[in-house]
Amino acid sequence: MASAREPLLAAHGVVKRFGHVQALQGADFTAYAGEVVALIGDNGAGKSTLVNVLSGVLAPDEGEVRVAGQAVRFGGPMDAQRHGLETVYQDLSLAPDLDAAANLYLGREVVRGGLLGRLGVLDRPAMRREAVKAFAELGVELKDVTAPVTTLSGGQRQSVAVARAVAFANKVIFMDEPTAALGVVQRARVLETVRRVADRGICVVLISHNMPEVLSVSDRVEVLRLGRRVASFTAADTTIEELVGAMTGSLDEPAQQNGSLRKAEDGR
Repeated sequence: MASAREPLLAAHGVVKRFGHVQALQGADFTAYAGEVVALIGDNGAGKSTLVNVLSGVLAPDEGEVRVAGQAVRFGGPMDAQRHGLETVYQDLSLAPDLDAAANLYLGREVVRGGLLGRLGVLDRPAMRREAVKAFAELGVELKDVTAPVTTLSGGQRQSVAVARAVAFANKVIFMDEPTAALGVVQRARVLETVRRVADRGICVVLISHNMPEVLSVSDRVEVLRLGRRVASFTAADTTIEELVGAMTGSLDEPAQQNGSLRKAEDGR
């Protein structure tokens, strides 16, 4: 069990090589319960690789990952899921011809009791009841949970993917560019859903290139550059200029001199 000051998820000195390319060069990362922490960096900074390590897609070559204070070594994404970590990918990984309820339980279907269950008959009414409840708790408005998700708007599909992650995550949800290609209204609704998730005590790790969005929804921002964490900011106390400066390295010296760039410290 993590203490109040202990990170819910932490990475220390993570190294990942792909042949002669070293994508992560001793990267660190910390995430706490009930917060939205943004992970940002320029293209090639190592964001995707770090998230893949933290979510069990890749095994690190060196370094350590801890969940609730316990060192773990995931055998794959399903192993990470068993530890309470879920990922909402940019392509959402939804089955377009299935309805919202079926997508919520995709790969984790509920079967009927008794003989029918042993024969693999699904309990669709139960899944739909639970789906309606799950969507309502997150403020997701769907007129018909039995409609194929291909008929839903982009924001609604994104919300279905988030609700699916929330239904099974009890620690951390990684969200990769959750508002990409969404309109203004849909983007606002998705960000509101992100905050609702964090309010339930789950940590949301937001990977985004949208700096105004990062500052509007995040509690903290961790910056990667060249495969390392170079800074951690409190979102309310920083600016887009500082974030971009940390990402590019252009403000390293001035920021360190005036104290505006706060080096990340574990166990805050």
